[in-house]
Amino acid sequence: MVKRTVLVTGAARGIGKGIADAFLRAGHRVMIADLGTSPDWNYDLGGDHALSETLDDLSSLGEVDSVDVDVTQVTSCQRAIQKTLDTFGQIDVLINNAGIVDSGPIESFSEATWDRIFAVNVKGIFLMSKTALPQLKASSDAAIVSTASIAGKRGSANLAAYCASKFAAVGLTQSMAQEFAPFGIRVNAICPGVVGTAMWLDHLMANQGAAAFDNRMADMMPLGRPQTAADMGQAAVYLATAPNVTGISLNVAGGFEMN
Repeated sequence: MVKRTVLVTGAARGIGKGIADAFLRAGHRVMIADLGTSPDWNYDLGGDHALSETLDDLSSLGEVDSVDVDVTQVTSCQRAIQKTLDTFGQIDVLINNAGIVDSGPIESFSEATWDRIFAVNVKGIFLMSKTALPQLKASSDAAIVSTASIAGKRGSANLAAYCASKFAAVGLTQSMAQEFAPFGIRVNAICPGVVGTAMWLDHLMANQGAAAFDNRMADMMPLGRPQTAADMGQAAVYLATAPNVTGISLNVAGGFEMN
């Protein structure tokens, strides 16, 4: 197998770390990218400390390096692309995993929070994909995989901004798949169900504890368990390597969402 270079955003922890781990185990070179600082949010986001720890954790698995990125800023995206090129000489796979969530009724939901969610979850995919496009065009086996959500297929009360942003991620995936197909670039998305990351444990089910989370997942999920970061990594590797699959948004949700 020809060794490819994979750039993963939002890779300091959670799903992004699981995706980076899976690509390294599959023999790829990986650049993990995340925020250099942790901004004030309703749960901890990846920062330099988490990124450094993840780099140490993954270094035994293969060729891996790290870079700071804020996917809402084009100059930061450009620096991340350039660091990847300087380190590995190419980019074959872009994983748009950076994402954030907040919840609450529309009546009291702030405009600033709405804008921030869309900036990361939608604009971030646009900016990173646009910036990486010249390198992906030059690759003989190029792919983009974005992290959407089952929330991008079914709306939920008090999650309007998050659901709308993930619906947009699914639509953007389909549009890019059509647009980039003539260049041989495959574009797909993963739709995770419920993964026990900070997004859930520290916000959506805050202060309920891991046991309560597991019990709720056992009741909710047809397969009887929550999804894991490793599950998402397996799906990302598949979508990035399947030679005739493009434009799909793959549920990885234990049967919780079926369509």
